[in-house]
Amino acid sequence: MTAADQNVVAIAAGGTGGHLFPAQSLAQELRRRGIKVVLYTDERVRDYGSAFPADEVHVVPSATLVLRRPLSLPGALMKLARGTFKAWAAMGRARPRALTAFGGYPSLPPVFAALMRGVPLVLHEQNAVMGRANRLAALWADAVASSFDKVKYLPQRARPHLHRTGNPVRDAVIAAAATPYPAMDVDGPFHLLVFGGSQGARAFSRIIPKAIEALGPELIARLSLVQQCRPEDIEAVRAIYDKAGVSAELASFFDDMPDRIAAAHLVVARSGASTVAEIACIGRPAIFVPFPHALDQDQKVNAGVLAEAGGGWVWEERALRPDELARRLAELMNSPSALAEAAEAARRAGAPDAVGKLADLVLRTAKSSSGS
Repeated sequence: MTAADQNVVAIAAGGTGGHLFPAQSLAQELRRRGIKVVLYTDERVRDYGSAFPADEVHVVPSATLVLRRPLSLPGALMKLARGTFKAWAAMGRARPRALTAFGGYPSLPPVFAALMRGVPLVLHEQNAVMGRANRLAALWADAVASSFDKVKYLPQRARPHLHRTGNPVRDAVIAAAATPYPAMDVDGPFHLLVFGGSQGARAFSRIIPKAIEALGPELIARLSLVQQCRPEDIEAVRAIYDKAGVSAELASFFDDMPDRIAAAHLVVARSGASTVAEIACIGRPAIFVPFPHALDQDQKVNAGVLAEAGGGWVWEERALRPDELARRLAELMNSPSALAEAAEAARRAGAPDAVGKLADLVLRTAKSSSGS
């Protein structure tokens, strides 16, 4: 029986939301098309992937290569080798038609295993700046899908294989995108959502409460705030909001984030690729505060693309001062038309059809390579 007869597609994605969320979206779409999905990932999948729509899940050893720490390289290479062997053995049993890898070092062992087995390779790059693992894998990829028209650091030899599909979003995001932008006026309730990644952003817990305090009683009375905080920050943040009379819901994790985004008049968030894609697809204006320590500043570039389209604003963390943020929030709370226009611009920049385009590319690549 050939790989094409098996009707199996493999997915490689590291256990972070930025990689797993678009991978989850692709898996949902492939299964709708009657394709069996096999996931190769790392141990962090338990934090995100309990409901990952895969028929099989294989946790493979992996490690990050840190060139500035040469003493760690032998151990990391050995771990990658063990992961490659485990993925190679599992792939021999599953015999997938193609492997779609979503980046991060945990994707490399399955990528190497696919290359050794002659399995067609499709990469998906979520960010406007190509990640280091994908830069390596792109040298052998049959196709490279991207969220953006231009991808920084894409290897020259991979450029003929580039396809802009957009960044796939989960079914829950597409469902939330059907919700119209909430009506608002300068006297009515204002729904603000603040989140900073899976564990929240420490900087947001430090800066946002001070900015909200500075809004003054009239605007605070209108405010309905939902904020994701690190677990260790929740009580301190809650105390500030309680003292200021702010109506606030705080948690370290929200499992219904697409619905929370849809209910918001304004979002304040980091700008990882999945965050930007989901906000754009749902169509909500956002103040993006890129993670300042990203090696290649990918979050800043991601946010800049949506800001240029008119769907939001970029505010670097080093310049994020509570008094200035309070002034900006006050301006936006009193500018319903400006927010509605930004929401529409964000929606136009979204790609709700990205998952269909990516699934088409994966299956087209598999069919072309199999000759069937």
